[in-house]
Amino acid sequence: MSSAAYLPVLIFAVISVLFVLVSFVVSALLRPTKREPLKETTYECGEVPIGDTRIQFHFQYYMFALIFVIADVLTVFLALWALSFSPSNTTVNALMFVFTGLLVAIILYALKKEELIWI
Repeated sequence: MSSAAYLPVLIFAVISVLFVLVSFVVSALLRPTKREPLKETTYECGEVPIGDTRIQFHFQYYMFALIFVIADVLTVFLALWALSFSPSNTTVNALMFVFTGLLVAIILYALKKEELIWI
């Protein structure tokens, strides 16, 4: 395969990089530079912030979010498997049982750590 076959890919890459660079330069030239104190404040749903707005969240919040993302991805795989279920394909079925086992293990772990106490 000759290098001429990659010419469209190179042109596309150059145009993509130039588009991003030109967009940054144009936005830097057109944006207003005068800072206003009202725009520098923290926006909390139209309410005036009370106290320090930089609060620290507990680790449990991040743990809950991580468990949700993992369980959500596994649920999507499970739904796709259910839509294309083929009893003759043992490899796919074995992998989906592994996914199902992971999903159950995640839920049991979260229940043990009382992260998902609302279930």
